[in-house]
Amino acid sequence: MKRIVVSGYYGAKNAGDEAMLAAMLEVLADLDPELHITVITADPADTERRHGVHAVGSFDMGGILGALRRADLLISGGGSLLQNVTSRRSLYYYMGIILLALLLGKKVMLYAQGIGPVTGRFACHCMRWLGNRVSLITVRDEGSMAELRRLGITRPPMECTADPVLGIHPVGREAGRAILSSCGADGAKPVVGISVRDWQGWQHYKEILAEISDAVVRELGARVIFLPMQYPEDVKTAKTVAAWTQEECTVLADEYSTSELLSLVANMDLMIGVRLHALIFAGVMGVPMIGISYDPKVDRFLRSIGEKPVNDLQDITTASVLKEVRRKWAARHEFTAANADLLTQMRGLAARNAELAMGLVRKKL
Repeated sequence: MKRIVVSGYYGAKNAGDEAMLAAMLEVLADLDPELHITVITADPADTERRHGVHAVGSFDMGGILGALRRADLLISGGGSLLQNVTSRRSLYYYMGIILLALLLGKKVMLYAQGIGPVTGRFACHCMRWLGNRVSLITVRDEGSMAELRRLGITRPPMECTADPVLGIHPVGREAGRAILSSCGADGAKPVVGISVRDWQGWQHYKEILAEISDAVVRELGARVIFLPMQYPEDVKTAKTVAAWTQEECTVLADEYSTSELLSLVANMDLMIGVRLHALIFAGVMGVPMIGISYDPKVDRFLRSIGEKPVNDLQDITTASVLKEVRRKWAARHEFTAANADLLTQMRGLAARNAELAMGLVRKKL
């Protein structure tokens, strides 16, 4: 039996990261149903229940060491693990797991990573040293490939693929429709989703999003649904925005599974997203999207599908977002058809990550 250990930001109730893990496990299981996978996670019980895999705690060093000793491969990823913008400590944690695997003589793959930004001489030196000693690197966008080159990482095979979530199977609309019905948000009106997150305590963009929500209701006759991707933090942020609205809107206040969130997105006619994976979910389900950037990873994803953010959180204005809303709304039916071929290609690139990982496990690379 082949064994893989997966290290990432799992068990923290972040829907995007849980979707990445679900997509990764889905494709790996398709390639080898007998594969044994252990996930390093903040909440082992939740990860085991949610994903049906063995799990060890993020700081259970005995469990991590034991799992790595038995492993054929450490997968680090997906996600934006190797950066020190949102957290300086987490970069060293994930590099520490990689270092431990290397010291044990194990193969390491950086899997569909969003690399950087990495700042500071010492952090860049550590990244360069470790990055040049792993077995294989795949990144989810060209911006991450450029960051690898900037850091001086050149030795391992490197390939630009796509975010693992783009390889997940689309789902039906029924589960999402039932959730909306239970919230009293069903009916014949079109639906516009908004995904928000808190960022550095800023308030201005939340007031702007409240104005946008009101305008969407008034101009489009649509129902506005706030979708939480990080529970419960995004619920709190969405409620802050909703408190400033004058028109009716709905805040989804529960925690949802990956398949439930995908199904909810499938019921939307347009997604306005700050969260990266809300935009990726829209891509998977063929829903037109408008991205508002807070991090280079949002810009990079949108660029990969021929889009660009309408604003970032600092310079967001009601007028600029509404202009894009009107443009996308008028062409929303054409969007799905135009993006179908591109998303098929992206799904193939997302699956390529798992194929390369299994190549390492089977010693073909």
